[in-house]
Amino acid sequence: MSSSASLLGTVPMPAEAARLQRTFDAGRMLRELTSVREHTWDQQRVYTEDGVGASTDVDWRCLALRSPGGDGDRTDPGGPGPQDFADTAWLDRIPYVRDILESIPAPLHAVRFMALGPDTVGIDHTDPKYGPRWGVGRLHVPVVTNPEAVLVLDGVEHRWQPGEFWFGDFSRTHRVQNTGSDARVHLVIDVLVTPGLVTLFPESWQQYFHDGEILFNRQECPQTAEERRRLGTTRFSLPATFHLWEDDTELSADLPQETATLAEDGERMVLRLPGDRVFALVHLGDHEYRFAGWSEERTLQVFPDGPDPRVVLRTREGSQIRELTLSAERLSA
Repeated sequence: MSSSASLLGTVPMPAEAARLQRTFDAGRMLRELTSVREHTWDQQRVYTEDGVGASTDVDWRCLALRSPGGDGDRTDPGGPGPQDFADTAWLDRIPYVRDILESIPAPLHAVRFMALGPDTVGIDHTDPKYGPRWGVGRLHVPVVTNPEAVLVLDGVEHRWQPGEFWFGDFSRTHRVQNTGSDARVHLVIDVLVTPGLVTLFPESWQQYFHDGEILFNRQECPQTAEERRRLGTTRFSLPATFHLWEDDTELSADLPQETATLAEDGERMVLRLPGDRVFALVHLGDHEYRFAGWSEERTLQVFPDGPDPRVVLRTREGSQIRELTLSAERLSA
């Protein structure tokens, strides 16, 4: 059975970007940046349904400060997978940047220093679902820039300055270009959208966050070992595209299916799919989970008790919720 509900917001996003209500010490950030630029950073990579993907073919390099599993060599933004985000060892060397990150009132996903080399022009592209409609935000703090370093976001040119704090809706078409002679380096911070994050935005954005199409994420509700044990292992068939966070396919029982197992693995629950694919899950309460590394844009909720165990899949965009209820089999408890 599938169903949907919608309470459409009427307030559009005020602009493609917003300067946030904090300013940081650009000099301190530059000194810390210098301390971790003793080696050549790796090129940025994408993250796909198959995991870490290809690297960029332009001079666009990253240093990971938070990444899946805390891997300091990861330059991709991450996503649903076997590990949640964690600090890398690089963050221990830059305490002021750590303080900045700890001051942000929202869960942090990928955090990277991103360096766009001189005489480098990126391509027009979008970052699918990187916007408040899907519960995800991307923040920037410029560290090094020059007058020829430009972000073109939804047709608007931006030249953000060192120490400023910015939000951009990168689900819109954008490109970066640096025709100057020096690299442009930003601290790029991916976050989950929460009510706390809204406090960083200017007053002119508050009505949008109150009445617009926003997906606010709930706090994690960790389960005890006993709660995980009682839940046990559940097997069910789900649409084969459900784990693909960029996919917009309507939830339907008519889609191709694959067998999934929800089970305890160490100190958390995971979703296991064919081909040894494992997705760590984050508990939100009442046996409802989102993918670690992603937002509540898609969740699954387990109802293991009674004669007819079931799993409810949900996808969300703003206030719109789509559901699909699936029969399940409880294998153990």
